[in-house]
Amino acid sequence: MLRPLLALVLVSSFVTAADGWPNIPRKLPPVGKEVPEADAKRLRATVDELNTALAKQSGALTADVAVFTKAVDLALRHREFYDLVKDLPKADWALAQARERLDKLKAAPWTTQRGGVVRGYVSSLDDSVQPYGLIIPDKLDFGKPCPLYVWLHGRGDNDTDLHFIKGRAGGGSEIKPGDGIVLHVFGRQCVGFKSAGEIDVFEAIAHVQANYKIDPDRVALMGFSMGGAGAKHLGAHYADHWAVMHAGAGFAETRRYLNLKIEETPTWEATLWGLYDSPDYVRNLFNIPVIAYSGEEDTQMKAGIILGEAYEAHGKKLEHLIAPKTGHKYHPDYMKQVMAFTTAALAKGRTTAPEQVYFQTKTLRYAKQYWVEALGLGEHWKDARVDAQADAKGITATTSNITRLRLTWPKLKSGATVTLDGQALKVNTVKDGAVFERSGDTWTLAKDEPSGLHKSPGLQGPIDDAFMSRFLIVLPSKPCADTAVDTWVKKESAHQRTRWSALMRGEWRVKQDSEVTAEDIASSNLILWGDATANSVTAKVMGKLPVQWDGTSVTVGAKSFTGAQHVPVCVYPNPLNPAKYVVLNSGLTFREAHDKTNSQQNPKLPDWAVIDIRTPASDTAPGKIVDAGFFDERWQVK
Repeated sequence: MLRPLLALVLVSSFVTAADGWPNIPRKLPPVGKEVPEADAKRLRATVDELNTALAKQSGALTADVAVFTKAVDLALRHREFYDLVKDLPKADWALAQARERLDKLKAAPWTTQRGGVVRGYVSSLDDSVQPYGLIIPDKLDFGKPCPLYVWLHGRGDNDTDLHFIKGRAGGGSEIKPGDGIVLHVFGRQCVGFKSAGEIDVFEAIAHVQANYKIDPDRVALMGFSMGGAGAKHLGAHYADHWAVMHAGAGFAETRRYLNLKIEETPTWEATLWGLYDSPDYVRNLFNIPVIAYSGEEDTQMKAGIILGEAYEAHGKKLEHLIAPKTGHKYHPDYMKQVMAFTTAALAKGRTTAPEQVYFQTKTLRYAKQYWVEALGLGEHWKDARVDAQADAKGITATTSNITRLRLTWPKLKSGATVTLDGQALKVNTVKDGAVFERSGDTWTLAKDEPSGLHKSPGLQGPIDDAFMSRFLIVLPSKPCADTAVDTWVKKESAHQRTRWSALMRGEWRVKQDSEVTAEDIASSNLILWGDATANSVTAKVMGKLPVQWDGTSVTVGAKSFTGAQHVPVCVYPNPLNPAKYVVLNSGLTFREAHDKTNSQQNPKLPDWAVIDIRTPASDTAPGKIVDAGFFDERWQVK
């Protein structure tokens, strides 16, 4: 059964100003018009009525109803009505859709509907219901596996849930191939298909695959503008998921796209551009067919040129179509070329175990391409590569900045030879793949898991990474030792909670420290707010973290920051369950000022930071960042 939506109250564009806490204007989504009281009461009453009835139902199909009530609920709470003449009828339509689906929940006729279809699923991150749209051809044979065209939409500041689902139900689509289903991913609306929006792409695909017959080897990734940027990012980081990738316009990286200056950027922030910048992962794209598109007069053509230069730096050439005398839109003739390229690649399908694999990364968040998986890096945020070639005799690979490697080529047999950086090794067992580890310049077959804590796929930071898998917010049940710290904790956590609701289109899962269970510790990253005096879970883990905080000072390695005005934020493997994260005093580290462009919606803090809260929180930072850094590969202070 779906849990009820939390009743947060937000009716202005500002975080509440109290106790000297600053107003921080909301950028996304913009604050719309105030709904007349009578309409607001009527809509709210209907939302509550339908949610009450829906709570009595169970099963996965309830999400197909809840996407409509959630859309109106958020529109009311966050003032997402931008044209009352058009948008109030949209809300009435959405609630009518919810009522109709609730009445027909058992038969669920929309599951075999054609044309534009709105559906929903429950996110694993925060249990929120997230919508998506489908375009299903009238003559598509539901009995046969078909291609899936994943389409990532452009930026729409006002295109919140309500407006997205109305558009998707209308059947509008940039592409309408007759041979497959088009999936329009919501991706948390306007975060560039990064962060939670990235996870939502794959959860939406999985939901479609669970409900329709999709050929897993004929999935195309496509998008334009913000969606083109998303296609570049998801294509480069997850190349082995796609049969083909197309990116129309959209940024490819951060610095050159925005003309940022390294010398004016904190070192850790510039380092973290390497999380999403597609040129840093360009070799992964060599594994699949890729076609880019730009209008000759579109300023975003620069991004296609930058990606093309990255190809050329490695001796490859990007297929980049440039439509003459065209701005930020598709030229019809060039869209035909894009679709011809895409359908031809889908006809061939994805190769699930190619003999040649290119792998490139800067972080173990993105650790795998096909049968090549990095399990350890020499140093995070530096270029790491594997070029692997398989044949009947075994595998030959060259590596850079890799310390632990798993190879799972399905034809690899016991007794075969694996040659790593010129060193030949006989493989004894390959049941779960052959694992190798490097010490100095010497590779050996790994016999055991490495001892102690080490950065590994899914546990490598930075702070924002904790919000890309299931997380639980743990609020303190008591006051912090210092009054100013207590005020900061309460206000910053409230600000981050509201921001997640508005920006990420979901709700925090929240408990007080006294309510945390063993199951919570086993299943979720714990986001702890408050010091050891205020939060009993913080008290349990504090002595086992490399960051110490006793209410009078913060110590990070050999560095000490005295005074109660300093507050630490950090991410670390949870001492109570090292398979999950623990985070101190932080939500997403990019803030309102960074929402002006999706290319800036990147992590702004690394693995740890110390904040001087005497400087008020703002739209760029939670206070003055007096120091920050990354933990090493053993999760120790560098």
